[in-house]
Amino acid sequence: MIADLKYQAILAVEKNKEELLHLCSKLIQFPSENPVGNSTPISHYIADYLKQYEIDTDWYEAGQDMWNLIAKVGNSDGKMLIYCGHTDVVPAGDLNRWDFNPFSGEIKDGWMLGRGASDMKAGLAGIIFATTVLKRLDISLPGELCLAIVPDEETGGELGVPWLLERGLVKGDGCLIAEPSSPLNPTLGQKGSLWFKLTVYGEQAHGSLGPIAGKNAITDTIKAIEKIAKVWHMEITIPEEVKPIIEISKKYMSENERSQYMHILEKVSINVGTIKGGTKSNMVPDTCAVEIDCRLPFGITKEEVLSFIHDELSKLGITYEIEEFGFRSNANYTAPEDPVCEAIVNNIKFVTGQDAYGVMQWASSDARHFRKYDIPVLQYGPAYLPSIHNFNEKVPVEDIIRCAKVYVAAAIDFLYNK
Repeated sequence: MIADLKYQAILAVEKNKEELLHLCSKLIQFPSENPVGNSTPISHYIADYLKQYEIDTDWYEAGQDMWNLIAKVGNSDGKMLIYCGHTDVVPAGDLNRWDFNPFSGEIKDGWMLGRGASDMKAGLAGIIFATTVLKRLDISLPGELCLAIVPDEETGGELGVPWLLERGLVKGDGCLIAEPSSPLNPTLGQKGSLWFKLTVYGEQAHGSLGPIAGKNAITDTIKAIEKIAKVWHMEITIPEEVKPIIEISKKYMSENERSQYMHILEKVSINVGTIKGGTKSNMVPDTCAVEIDCRLPFGITKEEVLSFIHDELSKLGITYEIEEFGFRSNANYTAPEDPVCEAIVNNIKFVTGQDAYGVMQWASSDARHFRKYDIPVLQYGPAYLPSIHNFNEKVPVEDIIRCAKVYVAAAIDFLYNK
């Protein structure tokens, strides 16, 4: 019976795939960049689309024009499965660097084009479409599928998933986030994250007297960055319980031309993302600020990393302060044996006929919030990984369709199996 229902749902996706692609294209056409952050227009479109299939949407405004949407199908007396996605995208940046309009949603040569195509409007379209397929087929689900559509992930997500969880507006026995992944390898865990702003203070003086007069905040910041970069060499002991998923993730990376990145799973990464200091060239600068992104492996906490950084900076004799912002978490994962992980992995196999397994992600995501509330979670979505947060973002059309098929089949499996 379950297999028959899955075949029926997968066939419905295939028969209506042009509708799925149109939905994805329309979502890309909304310039829902964050920052600034305004999810009102795209939220109205999504709610209207769901309404066509008699699916009601509850609206929750977490901040001005930042709307969280919740829609449900099925039986609330059974298990609850959450399908989650975000409507915001990173800014398109310099439009001259794009080969096409980043908000066109154009399909060309088998690719869906535009900002958010991979991260994550293709995945968002897939979970929305999958929910309507289950509704229009009138499948009598013994549990409930909950769509949680959030407006705020790309800047740290405080007005999205954590806002809903803190208020008890979303609960579940398992969760899928339709974030980009590889076709056969959903992500079961993420590295931790430490974003912080380092501000170094100096003393102003006339530029003609440097370096004798004043105290140059920019050159002190350069020295500070060199010290902070030592986090890469911190000695870390990976806990025994996560070593198997680390090893299979390394196998995946080596088989997918990413072997040069394998050590990132066991290292504290560091990226100096922005730098701003000084007033003009003939003035010794009295302040300089940099924003830094570190991702943390299992076996170390962000408190330990910050302590290491403070110890290193104390050797310089500089005046500084550190302020955390954005993504902040320790490494986290969901066991491969969890029912929601098995439902997704098994149905990737069911749809594709190929072997599939979960891996670790070297970035961070909203998954950490669900795990904080003891909701098992993994990520699986359509993507062309090199284009994420890049110019000329795109995603293969076949990925969009395949993932939607997995979503409908996995929902049936998870909700029917006790």
